[in-house]
Amino acid sequence: MKSIFEEDTYKTIKSRFNNLNENSTAEWGKMTVGQMVWHCQGPFNILLEKNDYGMKPNWLAKLFFKKSLYNDKPWRKGLPTAKFLKPKEDKDFNAEKIKLETLIDEAYSNKDKAEWQPHPAFGYFTAQQWGQMQYKHLDHHFRQFGV
Repeated sequence: MKSIFEEDTYKTIKSRFNNLNENSTAEWGKMTVGQMVWHCQGPFNILLEKNDYGMKPNWLAKLFFKKSLYNDKPWRKGLPTAKFLKPKEDKDFNAEKIKLETLIDEAYSNKDKAEWQPHPAFGYFTAQQWGQMQYKHLDHHFRQFGV
């Protein structure tokens, strides 16, 4: 599984991200491109300890969903979105793009960090699993928008 902490993967993600624009449309799902870019900030905010969104430990999530966050199997189209990461209104693509790009760069600049805080709902992840999870989430949504 690729990781956002690997240089080649980071560069590829940045290139794919730069292929998005305010006119990009989803191949599935209901989000606009601005909403998707806003949504993708959430996992980075959790990783970088900027926001835990009030999440609490969830043993069911740990048992049934945790491994799917960082394994090699792509997520299926149309997975439900966590309520706190579901946009309620349209988002300005250009403003949200700057915010997400800053978060991606900040995460990559911490690529050598050995230990990360536990996820508020899923618990402990290795640094490798955190990087894989961030890549997998971005890849899922970039595929959603054809990049």
